[in-house]
Amino acid sequence: MNEVEIKDNSFLRQFETKVNGHLAKIEYSSQERKVFLTKLVIPDEIEQETFKEDFIKSVLHHIQDKNLRVVPTSPQIAGFLRKNRQYKEMLPVGIRI
Repeated sequence: MNEVEIKDNSFLRQFETKVNGHLAKIEYSSQERKVFLTKLVIPDEIEQETFKEDFIKSVLHHIQDKNLRVVPTSPQIAGFLRKNRQYKEMLPVGIRI
């Protein structure tokens, strides 16, 4: 995995990173000790094949470091978690994907 440097822009409620001058972001909302990942936006100009996975993994590691749970409401992020079961323990009790 290539670690992607992310910034938590709490004002806009999004995790973001710039690649070749283009902004990729994952929008979120927070409630109690949970982070709801609501939307993944990666510009078409970012063509790296593994970028999407690396970006999601970096965001999940950032959330994990803060001891928070994650609720993927974005279909793309839910699909990623389905394929990468090692992040299953980050889901709140009762949430299955």
